[in-house]
Amino acid sequence: MSAELNHLIVHARDNRESADFLARILGLETGPEWGPFIPLTTANGVTLDFATVPAESIALQHYAFLISEEEFDAALARIEGGGTAYFADPHREQPGEINRNDGGRGLYFMDPAGHGMEILTRPYGSHPEPDGD
Repeated sequence: MSAELNHLIVHARDNRESADFLARILGLETGPEWGPFIPLTTANGVTLDFATVPAESIALQHYAFLISEEEFDAALARIEGGGTAYFADPHREQPGEINRNDGGRGLYFMDPAGHGMEILTRPYGSHPEPDGD
């Protein structure tokens, strides 16, 4: 059997708040509480287990989600409808814009615990730039 990523533990100030926030944007449902975790399972079977920890022990992490063009439209509508700030770049210098990297669309937003979240419709490097010839 080859190795597959199965789950990640995501530190949060409030596990329910963070899990529900991301589930709403991605159009997913959180699973039932399991011990100290609130799980959120993606389409490829990877589970994000949100765990409540003291705020001072949360280190900023980045999580990127590959979604379809239709899912991007729906997620963007939920982001805008919920008043969540979003950016075309990870440094948050292009507010309210999306990027068109690799011939797709992408954007960045922060979750309630301060983690950087990204949604994109094309994986990085999937659409090489023309060589100009």
